Amino acid sequence: MCGIVGAVAQRNVVPILLEGLRRLEYRGYDSAGLVTINGGLNRVRSVGRVASLANHAAQQKVHGHLGIAHTRWATHGAPTEHNAHPHVSAGLAVVHNGIIENHEQLREKLKGLGYRFESETDTEVIAHLIHLYYQQDKDLLSATRKAVKELQGAYAIGVVHEEAPHRLVCARKGSPLLIGLGIEENFIASDASALLPVTQRMVFL
Repeated sequence: MCGIVGAVAQRNVVPILLEGLRRLEYRGYDSAGLVTINGGLNRVRSVGRVASLANHAAQQKVHGHLGIAHTRWATHGAPTEHNAHPHVSAGLAVVHNGIIENHEQLREKLKGLGYRFESETDTEVIAHLIHLYYQQDKDLLSATRKAVKELQGAYAIGVVHEEAPHRLVCARKGSPLLIGLGIEENFIASDASALLPVTQRMVFL
């Protein structure tokens, strides 16, 4: 199973994301990645252990008050950096657990609209689909709602956009996801254990 962690706070969320991923390592994975929003979208991905991702993040001095992170167990596409999450469409990023059964049909639709794909994953379809709807009204929640109506299968997703630096959107169907409630900060995760260092107040979606 893959693992999701996300955070929006008034402090640097990178340590929260990385510790959350470490606590999800038991689920099994072959690659990991994270995105922060800090004057733009910053993405770091790595094949292998979370420790490798942490080293890359430190080298690139990645930080921000909003971010999402992911450990991936390869289903669509090999365990490579370009298949690792988060997946990006312009200034929008998505992490995803689950299987999108109609991803091939959606991929062809999006290619016809001019979207270019950099991975073999079903998740990149979600990123481009949300971006498509975001272009219509510039509302990340509305765009996510419209996009998930087209998804067939199971999903838990976290979504951020560089144009909404204080907003973390999530949705689930079939795959586990919960919200952690803090003081002036909130979190998402696949498992409560990922958030225990920052909160014990949780809402199971």
